[in-house]
Amino acid sequence: MEDEVLENISSFIYNRFRHDATGHDFYHMKRVAKMAKRLAVLEGADPFISETAGWLHDTLDPKLTENLTEAKQEVINLLEFCHIPQKEQKQILRAMEAVSFKSGHRIPQCIEGKVVQDADRLDAIGAIGIARAFSFGGAKGQALHSETSEETTIRHFYDKLLKIQGLLNTPSAVKIGQKRHDFLETYLHQFYEEWM
Repeated sequence: MEDEVLENISSFIYNRFRHDATGHDFYHMKRVAKMAKRLAVLEGADPFISETAGWLHDTLDPKLTENLTEAKQEVINLLEFCHIPQKEQKQILRAMEAVSFKSGHRIPQCIEGKVVQDADRLDAIGAIGIARAFSFGGAKGQALHSETSEETTIRHFYDKLLKIQGLLNTPSAVKIGQKRHDFLETYLHQFYEEWM
């Protein structure tokens, strides 16, 4: 039954985010879901709740959704359609809270929320994270870099990406994140060398 539910949810996400050009596309959701499940197994969280919340985490992100009340009802309707029990629905919704970096660095209360937040943050660093940063910057009309203090994609590295490693919740995510963080620093070093 869980496989069928996850297939329905992934189809819903595909239809909703397949045309996204900001780095919050279907494949981002898929990576976060799979990483959330992996971290859940390592950290003793519920893998199904974590994976489901991972798939759905950006449906309630204010920067991607205009009407949050409507979006939340849409998620509840989807969970109902999938015959997910009320108790699990509440756990999934709870795990989706405070995932966003813009939530003021709040730490989710439940372990499933922590692994989903970690999975989302891990996808913002490393090689994929760099690609997503430039995709987002391009979609928002940002320059790559500037020697003044304007908002650019390289500035985003300092405002957000380089801080992520210190904000991860679980030991498993910290271990995975270190290699990705190091890659960010290597990339920046090479970027400035080429920028001249």
